[in-house]
Amino acid sequence: MNNNACVCVSMVTRTLWRFLFSAISMSRKLTKAQKAKRLQEEEERRLREEEEARLQAEKEEQERLERERKEKELERLELKDLERREDELKELRHLLENNHTAVIKWTTDAEEKAQWERYTQCGGIPDPAVQKDVNTYISLWRDDLEVNIAPVLQQCNLALQLIEELEGLLRDVTDPQEGQKYQEGLVQLVELIHSKHLLTTEEILKGASADIDMETGNMQTVVKDDNITLCLWANLKNNPRFKGLNFEEAGLGFKLPKQLAVSDVAVRILHTRYDHLSLLARMAHLTIHTPSHRSLAGGEEDPADIDVPEQGETEGEGEVKEDSETQQQSLDAEVQSIQGFDGSESATSIQSRRSSLQSEEGRGSQIQTQMEALDSEGVLTSPRVQPTMMDNGERVQVVDLMQYTTLGGVFYYDAFHLPPQARQVNGWEIRQLLHNGLQVFTYPIEKSNLEENEALTCPPVGVSVTLPDSVVFLETPQVARWDAAGKQWRMDGITDVSYEEAEATISLNMNSFHAFVLMQDTYANFPFQSWELRPLGQDSALFTINGALIDLSITIQANQCMLQSERERGLSHLIGKWMSGPVLQRAMLNAGINIFVNEYTDKYASTCGKDPLTEHAAYEQMALFASACAFSWSKWNAKCDVAHLVMQVCEHHSPAPVPKGSWSLYLLGAQRSLKLEITEKSEAFSPEHYPGSEFHSTFIHTLQDDMSTEGIARTRVSNYLFVDTVQSLLCATRPLMYS
Repeated sequence: MNNNACVCVSMVTRTLWRFLFSAISMSRKLTKAQKAKRLQEEEERRLREEEEARLQAEKEEQERLERERKEKELERLELKDLERREDELKELRHLLENNHTAVIKWTTDAEEKAQWERYTQCGGIPDPAVQKDVNTYISLWRDDLEVNIAPVLQQCNLALQLIEELEGLLRDVTDPQEGQKYQEGLVQLVELIHSKHLLTTEEILKGASADIDMETGNMQTVVKDDNITLCLWANLKNNPRFKGLNFEEAGLGFKLPKQLAVSDVAVRILHTRYDHLSLLARMAHLTIHTPSHRSLAGGEEDPADIDVPEQGETEGEGEVKEDSETQQQSLDAEVQSIQGFDGSESATSIQSRRSSLQSEEGRGSQIQTQMEALDSEGVLTSPRVQPTMMDNGERVQVVDLMQYTTLGGVFYYDAFHLPPQARQVNGWEIRQLLHNGLQVFTYPIEKSNLEENEALTCPPVGVSVTLPDSVVFLETPQVARWDAAGKQWRMDGITDVSYEEAEATISLNMNSFHAFVLMQDTYANFPFQSWELRPLGQDSALFTINGALIDLSITIQANQCMLQSERERGLSHLIGKWMSGPVLQRAMLNAGINIFVNEYTDKYASTCGKDPLTEHAAYEQMALFASACAFSWSKWNAKCDVAHLVMQVCEHHSPAPVPKGSWSLYLLGAQRSLKLEITEKSEAFSPEHYPGSEFHSTFIHTLQDDMSTEGIARTRVSNYLFVDTVQSLLCATRPLMYS
């Protein structure tokens, strides 16, 4: 390497060293500045952390002190509640017992008075509790040869009253033998009414030729009373172009295929505004058991099922044996005279009663003699029936009578062979007499009855009805037909159902002639959207329920109730009418308005799943204070646990609506009740009690803490009938469970 090259390398090296030395010097200067800054930041962070730690410690100390204060306060409140618990429970029990005793006495006196009035009036209806009188009544009426429609319908109306009274006895019966008596009398009356309808129908049809419509050449007539509408048509013309007929005054009509238009047939549409067929269906497999007995404090004894003993083990066995031969003869006569609901029903039921008599010879009774426990609606209930399969593999759609309710009565759609008509010969009237009664016209027509060259095609028969004006259909009506052999309602075999809501009519086709009903979901109005019970004055309150499909209110005055609703169609016969609670309940159910709960409701409607004893105790105490306090639904009731209830309450003396902002929330439990700190608008549920409030062992004493002297005084003079009516209505609807 030459000298010039060495000089260049030396100069570059010195330049690099100078650069590195300068960079190191600058680096040292920046590090000192940053270090000072970091020290300052660390000091500030240390001070901040110390402050945060101090504040956290102070907060934790405050929370600890607050917890200790609350624990001491809770301990004090619990101790205070425990000290007065016995006195509060004793006072509540005293109030409930006094009301209960007064109600029992009033009920007993009313029943005795009613029995005396019945005895003195001699209205022609036997005492349903006296089997001998009922049997005598049935025997005399069965032997009565009257067939004219007007007097027969009068007798039928008396029998309907007797059936209603027997149903009432069955609702309360606990003795299986008594239940068997009432049920057998009821079944005999149902069959006898049906047989009388057949006899009057036959009598009218015998004279069909004397009442010919000049326009059509056939006979048509309509007979109506308070309980039935009978439409009859006799085919005297055999016009193949005949399609059907509308009974305009009855709102009923039918359509026939050609095979029937050219046959000697009579068509009957009998609309009964009552439904005995569903009663027979429910009585197919029933059980009697004792009703549950709730204690005054809300306790409940477990119901005990009672099996019907063998009749050979019952008292009065010899008496039954003495009458067995007479009853057997009566049953044999009934087999011949009563054709049943489609020609086979009566034979089935009569055979059941015959089997009951045979049980006296050592065999078990074959008749279904046990009644199932009544639900709170006062209606017999039956086990849920699952769809089965027909022999030909076709599915049978059996109606579950716990899920569906029949409305508006039963429409019996029948075809009969036209009885021989009288002929005038030389001034004499000649009539062929038949001893086998009115004969059912079998349809579809059996193949053996057809001509050899005629095809076996039997189109369906049609029928149309106007919806009864005494019922409300909250949804599109369902249609079911009666299966007499199985004693059940079925939905198969019905086609071309057409519902015209504006005209309130429904038309359908069936594969044959059947009795049919209109029905809807029993629990269509569940669950409730909200509810409120507020006083209107002393011994007066307004109970409002906003249901899933309809809103309504019930005004309570002493032991009377009055329904109110913006929807009047189908309810005009109920709205504004005062009646007792049980009567109103049955009337509402019959009208299609169900807000009442039975033992199966939770299977078909969503619930809050609350403890029933706590719930019942709440209704008892709400009723005691219903003259002075308003109670209302709370959204938090569904948020708290199943052992507690939440509702809004406030003292209220005016008939006007409760002012907004007046409500307070209360938590009810089996052992303790308290006022809550949260409101209906709070973001989350909290069981914390309202500051300054106290715990109580009863709901009414919790309410009294915030009530005026006047309000407390009003509760102490509440009429026992008013308290009982409110409590019964709350227990029947159970708004705390189904809203």
